[in-house]
Amino acid sequence: MFFNIVLICIILIFTEKYKNYNYYEKIIFALLAVLFATFYSYAQDEKKDAETVKTKMDEFTSKTGAITKFTDYSLPNLKTTYASPVTRIRKVESGNAKAFFYQIEKEGKYSSTTASIEHSDLVEVLKAIKVLIDAVDTDIAANPDYMENKFVTVDGFQVGYYISKGKASWYLKLTKYGSDNTLFMSDGDSIEQAFTDAKNKIDSLK
Repeated sequence: MFFNIVLICIILIFTEKYKNYNYYEKIIFALLAVLFATFYSYAQDEKKDAETVKTKMDEFTSKTGAITKFTDYSLPNLKTTYASPVTRIRKVESGNAKAFFYQIEKEGKYSSTTASIEHSDLVEVLKAIKVLIDAVDTDIAANPDYMENKFVTVDGFQVGYYISKGKASWYLKLTKYGSDNTLFMSDGDSIEQAFTDAKNKIDSLK
């Protein structure tokens, strides 16, 4: 529908109403209409993706026809470079199903951003962290202008580091979409310890 309107606008540009404009000016107006349509379409696709993609937490908690219970178990705040985000284990029970998530909540100026890492993903993240820790010194020694090494879960949570000017900066990206969703850590060992403590807590609750 939107592209039909754009097409009509382009046709109108070349009608009698715009006879005072020369040919090149009409071409410019037509190109601007096409560019506007392209950017509008891209923005709508990005918005649609953000709305339709569901995380494991979303899928588990959006079930209908069943009672859903949330139970939280607090963990120590995560020690990051610029913030001290709250962490916890959230047990979710929906009908006969049960799942555990490691949650990291970062407070923003107007709202908070929360990563919900399901138990099986947490295990994979821990494996990845070990690999990243083993690789970081070699990557630093390579002295790249810029290098990024990371692991991404199916829900879009990221853990990794980037290297610039001979220094590695570790980070956690809490969600796939949105802004102000990144935490910076001093080193990989502190990340590994926090995630190990979270896994151990879940194991004790099972």
